[in-house]
Amino acid sequence: MRAPDGSAAPRDTVGGVIHLDDAQVSTLLPTPLEQVALMRETLLALADGSASVTPKSQVVHEPGGFANAMPAAWPSRGLLGIKWVTVTPSNREHGREMIGGLMVLSSADGSTRATMDAAELTAHRTAAVTGASLALDDRSITFLGTGVQARSHARVIAALDRGPLTVWGRRREALEELTAWCAEHTPSLELRTTTDRAEALASAGVVISGLPIGLSDQALRPGEVAADATLLPLDYASVAGCQISRTGTVVADDPAQFESLRPLKHGADYPRASGATGDLLRTGRPDGLVVAQNLGSGLGDVVLADAVARAARA
Repeated sequence: MRAPDGSAAPRDTVGGVIHLDDAQVSTLLPTPLEQVALMRETLLALADGSASVTPKSQVVHEPGGFANAMPAAWPSRGLLGIKWVTVTPSNREHGREMIGGLMVLSSADGSTRATMDAAELTAHRTAAVTGASLALDDRSITFLGTGVQARSHARVIAALDRGPLTVWGRRREALEELTAWCAEHTPSLELRTTTDRAEALASAGVVISGLPIGLSDQALRPGEVAADATLLPLDYASVAGCQISRTGTVVADDPAQFESLRPLKHGADYPRASGATGDLLRTGRPDGLVVAQNLGSGLGDVVLADAVARAARA
């Protein structure tokens, strides 16, 4: 068996369990539109309680670095698994990826079904959740940041035909690298780049932020974005901080997880989530500013990993 691009087939491990490395995961992932549809179903399941998830269990392994255990089950679909994800900022100094980890899928009887590297899975799942959340607002999109998630999101936004996409970055060199990547991988997407944050935000209806977690000098202030903007932060409160979030409605992909992390990651004064992102997908977006916190639920990883494992077995 070989992957669709002709690369080496998944290697068997003990008992015939397949293991997929990141390169293989990349070739076996569903299309971006299919990923978005899967993450919409995931957000709805998190909202209605049909899935079983727990807040991330976290340990710190270096200054600014951490590792999370993220189990999830969706009994009606026979899905069960856990992701172990590591965030190691010091890797940047050595030319290594900052995010890594391992995904383990189990069968309904508890036996191990498949394992796979988690970096590609995480990058695509995060962007697909944003893609599903974009159904809340059809206005122009600005992305803050130039890292891996800028690329993943460009791919999803192009697939949804939601361009043009404006990207703000602090370094012109990083914006040029992103422009070159998009020219190759998302040629249909109209990309606009700028180092002027005010310019990037001026016409934005939707602001997606993918800056490093914990930045204290990038939080939006009321007046910097439209009073009825939709904020989709991937970076906790680095951009969608307490001050601006208190002016609108806050929801989260997984409200229980959000509440467990709120004091630590957002601050004790940060407003509580009034509901789930999936609730708004069902009922519609309320008036005014909306902040939809995408914390990254293990259920999304399990759902996407299941699709990859099925493709590998096909």
